[in-house]
This record gives sequence, structure tokens and C-alpha cells, in this order.
Amino acid sequence: MNFKEEFSVRTKEVGQVIEDYLPSVEGFQSTVLEAMDYSVRAGGKRLRPMLMEETYRLFGGTGKEIFPFMAAIEMIHTSSLIHDDLPCMDNDTLRRGMPTAWVKFGYDMAVLAGDGLLIYAMETAAKALPFSDRPDRIARCMGLMAEKTGIFGMIGGQTVDVELAGKPVPKDKLDFIYRLKTGALLEASMMIGAILGGAEEDSLKQVERIASMVGMAFQIQDDILDLTSNDKVLGKSVLSDEKNHKTTYVSINGMTKAKQDVEIISEEAIMCLHELPGENKFLEELIRMLVNREK
Repeated sequence: MNFKEEFSVRTKEVGQVIEDYLPSVEGFQSTVLEAMDYSVRAGGKRLRPMLMEETYRLFGGTGKEIFPFMAAIEMIHTSSLIHDDLPCMDNDTLRRGMPTAWVKFGYDMAVLAGDGLLIYAMETAAKALPFSDRPDRIARCMGLMAEKTGIFGMIGGQTVDVELAGKPVPKDKLDFIYRLKTGALLEASMMIGAILGGAEEDSLKQVERIASMVGMAFQIQDDILDLTSNDKVLGKSVLSDEKNHKTTYVSINGMTKAKQDVEIISEEAIMCLHELPGENKFLEELIRMLVNREK
């Protein structure tokens, strides 16, 4: 089985894990549950939970305690997409080739769906406890996930991004935005996999560094695709950054350097991966794929 075939199989497997943890769409609050369900089931490559599981396997993990965290990180990621698409943010109408949550369910329900997924993710992560004899690791992972999601992580990066919308953004602040808004959840994904797999502290720091580089390369590639791809291929509105007058890595450094830097950063991440104990060829190929993707 080649990487493309294996990736397709793994994507379906990870997708099933995530769907198994979604709440039932029922009760008086069924509208928000439907919006949550719709947004998670809309698809995507499931990169964050896949990176988490493969890092867990790299460090010898074989149990089921990883599954609730895989579902939780995808719920958090989806909540961020719902909120990113809102009229007060990027004002996008297409996500993963489908109408965005606010277009389909209304502005108010989209806000609640994003909030609902964010909170339900923590409830889901706590379901890992019965699968583990190391509650300390579960607690640490829950704290890490909250930290990388919140004001010192994704939401912190989004805050600076929103404040500077339509204004010139200095390079140091752009790096800050990318490191937190995009990189933080990737760091959480790989670090949680490492912690649950039993990684030593030195290895955990290396994993965080790898994930940070992957996050930066991933976001630069996203900036490139926003200018070079199209709605049909990308599954979301292109030229969104230009429409919202946003400073990007490409607008500061130019397309040629942006492409070169994606290659340099991703190769450095792979080199750091090789320094870790164990081997996971699929994880290596996964990193190469996600930073060099075309959609």
C-alpha cells in the first residue's frame, strides 16, 4: 500500500473515531447539535487527530486513551473554523466545499455551535480516563489542550489577527499570529500523542519544536494556496486574505521566498523528527504531505 492509499484508509478510520464521540442530535437544543454535527462531518483531512495518533504510535502507544483526545482536537479545530468564517471575522460562505455554518444555520446558531464544540471537546477528552492507568497523563493532556486552545494559544493568535485586520502587520506580530493561531493546535496534537505514548521530557520538547515548524510551514502554504488555488479545489473561498486586506507571509516576503521557506522549514522539521527515538515513516510522509499540499 502506497502513502496515498494508506492516508485514505487512515482518514476514514480517524473520521470514524471522531464521529463515534459526536453527541446525538436530539432534544430541545437539537438545532445547535445539528450545526455542530454538520460542521464536524463536513469532512477535511483530519490532520490534527492523525498527527496525534501517529506521534502516539511513534512512542509506542497502543491503547484506546488516545481516541477521545483525537475527537476532542478535531472538535476544537472545527469550532475555530466555524468562528473564522463568521461575518465579523473572515466573512466566508464556503468551507470544505459546503455552505459555512453561519450561512446554513444563521449567525447566532453558528456562534453557539462553535462554543458548543469548544466546551464539548473538554468533556470528550475526559472520557479517556477509563482507558488509562495514568490519570496524571490524562490531566496533563487536558491542561495542555486548554492552554494551546486558549488565550495563550489559538485564541490569543486570533485576537492579534483580528485587531490588525486591514492594517500593516510587522513581521514579528505575523510570526506570533501564525505560531499561535495555526501552530498551537498542531503542537497540542503532537504533544498529547507524545505524552500519552510515554515520551521523556527532552523528546516532548523536540516534538513541540517539530510541530511549531510544521505549523509555520502549513500556514505559509495556506497563504500561497489562497492566491494560487480556486474555490473548487480548495473547498473554501480563495482570495479571502486579499478581500479582507490581510497581511500575509506572501505579501511581506513574496511568492518565491514563501515557497522556498515552506521547503526549508518542512525539511528542518523532518530532520528533527529523525532525532527522536523510534521510527514512523507514515508520520514523516504525513508531515511532507500537509506542508506541500495543493488543497
